[in-house]
Amino acid sequence: MALSVEDRERFLAEPHIGALSVVERADRAPLTVPIWYQYRPGGELWVLTEPGARKTRAIEAAGRFSLMVQRTAPTIRYVSVEGPVVRTMAGSGERSREMAARYIPADKVADYLEYERTQLGEHIAVYLRPEHWLSADLGPAW
Repeated sequence: MALSVEDRERFLAEPHIGALSVVERADRAPLTVPIWYQYRPGGELWVLTEPGARKTRAIEAAGRFSLMVQRTAPTIRYVSVEGPVVRTMAGSGERSREMAARYIPADKVADYLEYERTQLGEHIAVYLRPEHWLSADLGPAW
């Protein structure tokens, strides 16, 4: 059964690992990679990525991407959203902290941010305006 607007937005706002998909080349299936993301109901979705990374170049060329999140318990549920990139911004300590706090226990956030700063390097934030949605709750797992 398809989810209501409220249910799909609430589900997307939970801290799932997303599967980002973007057309990279006309002769290939979309590039699909796991990624952390941030979303608040009614707003834009954003991801952090490295400038010049393969997915970043594909997003820049396509001007849009999709993101799908799912769970398997207590019911099988998914939400997929697709839309245009509305802006990119330089990464910042504030954005990195917000994203890390979404996925990492509070007592590990500072260590992760230090790792990101010293090992992962510069990031940009890419913002998507949700335009097309697919969602369903398929009931309990068999």
